[in-house]
Amino acid sequence: MSKVDQLNELLHRELAAAIGQEVDFPDGLITVAFVSVTPDLQFAKVTVSVLPDKLAGTAIKKLKAASGRLASAIVKKTRLRKVPRLLWDFDPTERKAAVLEEYFQKIDDEDDENFLDETPLEDK
Repeated sequence: MSKVDQLNELLHRELAAAIGQEVDFPDGLITVAFVSVTPDLQFAKVTVSVLPDKLAGTAIKKLKAASGRLASAIVKKTRLRKVPRLLWDFDPTERKAAVLEEYFQKIDDEDDENFLDETPLEDK
């Protein structure tokens, strides 16, 4: 496993723990979806999912404001001397999944209606 991959995993794990302790977000839930560190180890793109997703903007603002505290918490808990600069991004997967689920439900409902409307075939 490369150094970048190891750092991705370490930051993912530590950020997930630190966000719960360092970021005050009682109205929703912030989950670290994935972390991608640049090859030069200077930046880490941290993608988070937020529930409810309508609070994503507020969550990203709070995460940006807490970046320094989060980096300090990671330095204290690990052997890292320097944490890459954290760049925050919202993962819209949950939102897209909800839209798809709605479409599938409509299709399923239409199939149920069509099935009930069909007259059974009689055996000849």
